[in-house]
Amino acid sequence: MKKTAIVTGASTGIGKAIALELAEQYERIAITSYKHPEELMHTKSLLLKQGVECIACSGDSGSYTFVQEFVQTVLSSWGRIDTLINNAGISSVCLLTELSIQEWETLLSTNLSSVFYYCHEVIPFMIREHSGRILNISSVWGEVGASCEAAYSATKGGVNALTQALGKELAPSGIAVNALSCGAVNTDMNSCFSSEELSVLEESIPFGRMASPKEAAQCALQILSSPTYLTGQIIRFDGGWI
Repeated sequence: MKKTAIVTGASTGIGKAIALELAEQYERIAITSYKHPEELMHTKSLLLKQGVECIACSGDSGSYTFVQEFVQTVLSSWGRIDTLINNAGISSVCLLTELSIQEWETLLSTNLSSVFYYCHEVIPFMIREHSGRILNISSVWGEVGASCEAAYSATKGGVNALTQALGKELAPSGIAVNALSCGAVNTDMNSCFSSEELSVLEESIPFGRMASPKEAAQCALQILSSPTYLTGQIIRFDGGWI
């Protein structure tokens, strides 16, 4: 059977890098993005050049309706989903009192509810097959919290707790569920910071720099290639930062 994966938020950054790394091991990869449809199509073109079948759909992963339709499209087209990578996410840097209710709800739906939605739709198939892997892309701020990123930290903390709970719940079904807890990665998510701020940030990292998206993707692939006995874990990838 051709190995099949879903990668959310695959238009840029870590998601795109993961999709391209997966192309070395998977024959079919389905990708989504919300705000960058042109970049999503570029990711698709790169996958096709590597000989991978690809389904690419632009839509809001924080919408249960979109997630239902997308997963159904994948199953109807390919008949299976071996791996789910929940990468879709956004950030907000401000004081909690300056965050609007709408911004909070958007962060919650994009970063946390989307993980629940995709798991809700994909897990039944994996249980029937008694196999599968789920990898949630999280953040060190979900472990220790960050000033001026309270909402983002809360959503990633929720992702970590959901990961640990599902790891226990799905282990009897042979399904591995883990989270990659990223530190500072050089992606568009950091565009809100000035070059001076980024320099100070990198000085605080023992490794002396941010990780590249490719490095984060390579770590993700190592987790996915590990024995399924590795499950329910929050695996930190931060250059010794935290």
